Amino acid sequence: MPGNLYAGRIDGGLIMQVDQIVEQVRSARREYAAQFGFDLQALAADLRNREQKHAGRIVSFPPKPARRRKTA
Repeated sequence: MPGNLYAGRIDGGLIMQVDQIVEQVRSARREYAAQFGFDLQALAADLRNREQKHAGRIVSFPPKPARRRKTA
């Protein structure tokens, strides 16, 4: 499947079935990116602007303490 972003099997079949919810999310993402001509810098600037505009909606948690790794 040349040009297909998603993984396929060796015989050319798709591994997963099409999920309508996933397709809706991908469609919404494509539409949003198309508003900015697929320019990632413009898209990121819009997201930062939305973040500042709705700062009360952003949730942040305190950092978790580092865990010690077991050594051999």
